[in-house]
Amino acid sequence: MKILLIGSGGREHALAWKLTQNPNVVLHSAPGNPGMGALGQLHPVNVDDIDGIKKLALAIKPDLVVIGPEIPLVMGLADVLRDEGILVFGPSKLAARIEGSKVFAKDFMIRHSLPTANYAVFYDEAETKTYLQSAAYPIVLKADGLAAGKGVVVCGKYSAAINALSTLAATQAGKKIIVEEFIAGDEVSFLGITDGKTILPLPSAQDHKTIYEEDRGPNTGGMGAYAPAPLVNEFLHNYIMENILQPAVDGLTVEGSPFVGVLYAGLMVSLSGPRLLEFNARFGDPETQAIMPLIKSDLAPVLLAAAKGDLEGQKLELSNRSAVSIVMSAEGYPGPFRQNDVIEGIEKANARKDVIVFQAGVGTLDGLPVTKGGRVLNVTAVGDTLRQAVDLAYTAVGDISFKGAHYRKDIGSKAFRGSPLSENTEV
Repeated sequence: MKILLIGSGGREHALAWKLTQNPNVVLHSAPGNPGMGALGQLHPVNVDDIDGIKKLALAIKPDLVVIGPEIPLVMGLADVLRDEGILVFGPSKLAARIEGSKVFAKDFMIRHSLPTANYAVFYDEAETKTYLQSAAYPIVLKADGLAAGKGVVVCGKYSAAINALSTLAATQAGKKIIVEEFIAGDEVSFLGITDGKTILPLPSAQDHKTIYEEDRGPNTGGMGAYAPAPLVNEFLHNYIMENILQPAVDGLTVEGSPFVGVLYAGLMVSLSGPRLLEFNARFGDPETQAIMPLIKSDLAPVLLAAAKGDLEGQKLELSNRSAVSIVMSAEGYPGPFRQNDVIEGIEKANARKDVIVFQAGVGTLDGLPVTKGGRVLNVTAVGDTLRQAVDLAYTAVGDISFKGAHYRKDIGSKAFRGSPLSENTEV
């Protein structure tokens, strides 16, 4: 089975690692990274080069294309490949609007009675400022378009909101701004593989979005994740499937844009139940790095079945263990960051039982691994308990070094502090 995997981050390395556990999978990655290069052939085609990917796919004739990042999905890569008769795991351009436009997503939630926060949409910066003068704080500002996980700002007071608005409105993603009610609670990522009808849920996860401990500092693409999230018990799992994920998949189909791929619901679980914060149209990053080691079954035939629209009857066998993935980032991230610093210790960490180091922003220089992106590595560990997984992951982080390396030291701590929420939470 020949698979073309699009992307070059830690998420894609985790997918490559899982897919190639099937000995019959021949992997091609575009553009990939050095870690993915050890698992298959790399092709120097960027994820936003839609014509280049099309030409590559026509040349290698894959049995399946798996699209990792959101950018090519929103640009319509899946449609271009399907028009050539190529099977694709990833939503169409129309379906990917669920992530590509937060305004579309919020309006979709209302149309289909999905539980979400109150919001208002603004097309003019001056009107937004006027609204913010009388808003109840804290409040959330969101850019409409893709912003690499950095388009959402929680503001505790008016001055912070004005500063955030100025920053967001200056970007292409911020031509439209959502001002949203702030909901207190615990954030959860809930992902499901779907063919537009059937959904196979993946282990729940919890991301850590800000750069510093205790959720301080600016948002990033994600500084670590653990799975499963203890908060998502059987009751909550069933509620999310029945009242959020399945209605969303059905709603997209009814609206003429059936969703094939991974639908990711970003949820805030409050005392009044789960509320949708956002949808993503692909595997989460870094959630995928914690989820993949918990999938015991072969993933390749499941993704192929979804691409064929034939997911019914497929099953995923999941481990009862826990996993955590800790992001090691370059100095300066999420702003301008250092590059080309030699990375030492990856092999030592990988040699540990139940540890996998997924490469993200990694390049090579003179044959050595060097930092290339803001988020450099995802150090992932599996344990019989979440505490074991966390302890092992941080031990493995200690094996690795590069100049200016930064990582949060509290990944997983939210699960240990407990939660006021219970399975009796009203929904």
